[in-house]
Amino acid sequence: MKWNQFRLTTTTEAEDIVSSMLMDLGIQGVQIEDRIPLTDADKEQMFVDILPDIPEDDGKAYLTFYLGEEEDKGTILMRLRNELEEMRSYLDVGECTIEESQTEDVDWVNNWKQYFHQFYIDDILIIPSWEKVEEQDEDKLVIHIDPGTAFGTGMHETTQLCIRQLRKYVTEGAQILDVGCGSGILGMLALKFGAAYSVGTDLDPCAIDAAHENMEANGIPKEQYEVMIGNIIDDKAVQDAAGYERYDIVAANILADVLVPLTPVIVRQMKPGGIYITSGIIDDKETVVVEAVEAAGLEVLEVNYQGEWVSVTARKV
Repeated sequence: MKWNQFRLTTTTEAEDIVSSMLMDLGIQGVQIEDRIPLTDADKEQMFVDILPDIPEDDGKAYLTFYLGEEEDKGTILMRLRNELEEMRSYLDVGECTIEESQTEDVDWVNNWKQYFHQFYIDDILIIPSWEKVEEQDEDKLVIHIDPGTAFGTGMHETTQLCIRQLRKYVTEGAQILDVGCGSGILGMLALKFGAAYSVGTDLDPCAIDAAHENMEANGIPKEQYEVMIGNIIDDKAVQDAAGYERYDIVAANILADVLVPLTPVIVRQMKPGGIYITSGIIDDKETVVVEAVEAAGLEVLEVNYQGEWVSVTARKV
């Protein structure tokens, strides 16, 4: 199916009101582009160490929306233009030009699958559900992973650093906590390595469904892996649910700026002698994380590197 795509030029001052008006006209899923600087809250929510270089705000905003071929675009656009003209009496709505083009219907949720294929981390085979395990791989440790909308296929260097450290430190019957669990790959692999129980926490509600689907694909019962949504750094309910002095290993593949406030909190969840595996650290943030780990009373055991990424492993003394 083809869709009619429309790109409306307005102002940043008017973008929210115009978006609301579009929804009142029955238009769903408006995409907003602008150059408004990021707030501190925005920066805290971004899962990158190096923030994008956004050009200076020029006051313009671009609203993109779509109409199906069966919809009466003439009537909808006429109503839209009339509403915009009425708004001019009390709001700067800008030039209000509308560019029209056509686009093919795309399954955006599943289209990424063409780029994700099976691969190895040492002798571990990571394979999506739509591919088959070949005969020559049947003796390997196989994990089926479909990240869906949650982070974590195992392809990123930071995840691979964590996986290798988990394999090194997991002992039979260990209890594992994965902070920022995403797809659940670390908690599931820990169980494959011999752990008895995994708990994952994440801020993204998509992680619950992604982890449960991946657990089912790997034959892991919910009795062995619990996933909870919430910020363990400052949410006492999540801290209480996770439990104190319970875990032999805590893994945290997150940003350095999150690891710093997380570390002094998470030590309470670790058993004496427990192992703390961190990753997601860009190389120029290594010192910051090491200092935070030591300040929390942990003994640094290893610092490992892959590409420009760093993993710090420590022990609770």
